[in-house]
Amino acid sequence: MTGDSNDSATPGRALPTEEVVPEVEDLAPGDAFFDFDDDADPDELIGDTLVTPRIPEALAGPANRPVVAVVGRPNVGKSSLVNRILRHRAAVVEDTPGVTRDRVSYDAEWAGRDFELVDTGGWDTRVTGMAAAIAAQAERAMNEADVVVLVVDATVGATDTEDAVVKVLRRAGVPVLLVANKCDDARTEVESSALWSLGLGEPYPVSALHGRGSGDFLDALVAAMPDQGRGSAATIGPRRVALLGKPNVGKSSLLNRLVGSERVVVDSVAGTTVDPVDELVTLGGQEWVFIDTAGIRRRAKEASGHEYYATLRTRGALARAEVAIVLMDASEPITEQDVRLVSMVVESGRALVIALNKWDLVDDERRRYLEREYDRELGQIPWAQRINVSARTGRHTDRLVPALEQALGSWGRRVSTGKLNTFLRELRDAHPHPIRGGRQPRIMFATQAAVRPPTFVLFTTGFLEAGYRRFIERRLREEFDFVGTPIVVNLRIREKRKRH
Repeated sequence: MTGDSNDSATPGRALPTEEVVPEVEDLAPGDAFFDFDDDADPDELIGDTLVTPRIPEALAGPANRPVVAVVGRPNVGKSSLVNRILRHRAAVVEDTPGVTRDRVSYDAEWAGRDFELVDTGGWDTRVTGMAAAIAAQAERAMNEADVVVLVVDATVGATDTEDAVVKVLRRAGVPVLLVANKCDDARTEVESSALWSLGLGEPYPVSALHGRGSGDFLDALVAAMPDQGRGSAATIGPRRVALLGKPNVGKSSLLNRLVGSERVVVDSVAGTTVDPVDELVTLGGQEWVFIDTAGIRRRAKEASGHEYYATLRTRGALARAEVAIVLMDASEPITEQDVRLVSMVVESGRALVIALNKWDLVDDERRRYLEREYDRELGQIPWAQRINVSARTGRHTDRLVPALEQALGSWGRRVSTGKLNTFLRELRDAHPHPIRGGRQPRIMFATQAAVRPPTFVLFTTGFLEAGYRRFIERRLREEFDFVGTPIVVNLRIREKRKRH
């Protein structure tokens, strides 16, 4: 299970069992045998298995942070500069124009000053279609920022596009820092002085790739920041929801529908979203953090270029989420990739909701085929809630919040040790394990070692077959209402006593 590790709990005293089991020692992480109070905090770590996803740093910093927008023509190195400022590879970078398309916010710090860094898509004036939508996102970022960083390719110099950007920036009335990127040597650094002609003051020669001149630029950036910025007040606690799905399945459209504005670029071209985009959304009277991810069209090892890095970032977005909504196109057959995404969520231990999008395009005949496909391809996870929605019309999007709340409630549910053992004792007596090889393994004791997802440890006298473990999992779900969450069942088999 991926995520940030918590500190290990201190060993507790062993709980009484039906018989003394001195051989059960040196348990592996995840199989720890602890005593805990029924009124204990369910978030408290019990054993080494509980891994709580991290609150997105962009939402956990100080209030009223300054907002810094990085803008410029396509392929001038904006995302490379963002990675240089962040000091790690966060934004997808490729030597192809148009890789970044949405406004993507990151939590940044320099010289003890926290600020929100916004990477944008390439800004241009003579564009149409999706490129125009990308440019519009960049222009919004300029108008909403406290400081704008205009990145220019020093090897190319100022163009008509830069002149147009300067006019927009003057209307915005915010401080502007001019960065001459790709100054990898002294000659290019001298040539960058020609950018004084833009009228934005001294250009800062920087090599985002090698870090040359980045320190002087960052010092100037911090000096240009206001004491109180336009960043929203930080809040800790919104539940984190990852939107997963194949390319062009409607993830960004659904996010825009929930936000109520064109927050992310939407286009019929598959793969429009590349970087994960976090958005704070108020639904059902509470705030949620929705993470729009790139559509995964193939396995990471089969992807190349920005698709490969987008796949890695999608997995990272899932790791810091608590629940995932897997979107599928209801108007098309369920594919292997849809099943693989669902399996990715289950393996990560996150709560799960399946949303069949484009329901407005589904007729009666397609619904009959869809039911058969769903039972055949996803019949192994009947516990996942399914909602039929339409991001275009807004149909049934109001059902998402109840489904998410129920899945998260199950994901964090803990069953008291007494109730669990009473249930399993009755289950064992009514449905004992089949006899195999003249032996009948039985459950001596059980405990819930972790939540998120619920993790149970069964102490047994022998190995329990996979079919019997699935039977126990199914009955646990029915008895304790575990809906929308995977369940982990671990075994600790009693070692045979050595005869002296």
